Amino acid sequence: MTFADAADLLRNAKSVLGKGPVALIFMEDDTEVEATLRHHLGSGFKSIVAFLSDDIVLPEEITTRIARVTWNAALDDEATDIINACIAAAPGTWFYYCFNAEFLFFPFSETRGVGEMIAFTAEERRDTILTYVVDLYANDLGAHPSAVSMADAHMDRSGYYALSRKDAYNNALDRQMDFYGGLRWRMEEHIPQGRRKIDRVALFKAKPGLVLQADNTFNEPEYNTYACPWHHSVTAAICSFRTAKALKRNPGSTYDITSFRWHNSVKFEWHSKQLMDLGLMEPGQWF
Repeated sequence: MTFADAADLLRNAKSVLGKGPVALIFMEDDTEVEATLRHHLGSGFKSIVAFLSDDIVLPEEITTRIARVTWNAALDDEATDIINACIAAAPGTWFYYCFNAEFLFFPFSETRGVGEMIAFTAEERRDTILTYVVDLYANDLGAHPSAVSMADAHMDRSGYYALSRKDAYNNALDRQMDFYGGLRWRMEEHIPQGRRKIDRVALFKAKPGLVLQADNTFNEPEYNTYACPWHHSVTAAICSFRTAKALKRNPGSTYDITSFRWHNSVKFEWHSKQLMDLGLMEPGQWF
């Protein structure tokens, strides 16, 4: 299916967004668009909606399996606004959102589907699954000046930490934390303070009145929690070239960065076990 714009998609919301989980994937440029879609097509989503410009050409085998929406990242509505419109149009649907060159991994994702994880989460009476954005980067920027390479992808094995999230009166919020690490921590002088967190509530159940905010949190406090009150919950990871790509594309940072490699860089294995072993996601009670 092809839609002229986001408004056209919303006019057909029942047929496209009515049965989840639905992946909303926003293509900010042409970097690894096909790889992003292929990865998520194999993750078990009932529907994948790709927002991308008309000049991006996709193989027919992908086009026939997705809903394509014409979208220009520089000119059209912000991704957050579109996500909120989808929430309002399809209450009760589980959504996931990400951008191109980002890849969802969750515990046992090689043998289980995202729908199975959501079904288990629903049994725990939770409506969200917290995801951590794990920065990927090319090990050799001389060979890959864009910082993007699927074959040469590396990540940080340590350097991640969390701080208690506070309310307006400096009181700690229940089961809410701000998570940091990766390139946004190591290259923080090039990252605005409001964009340094790596936590994103990327998997959630839509409901009336729910609003995704600019900092990737929701207006519903329980949606921002990392676990249920009685034990740890399932978490997932979005392995992303997005930060590395932006740092090398931005004139204010590209000349200051000759390599993202440091002593805690490791090759990314494209497998959920590596992420669980490093503590970057956990199965909770889902065995």
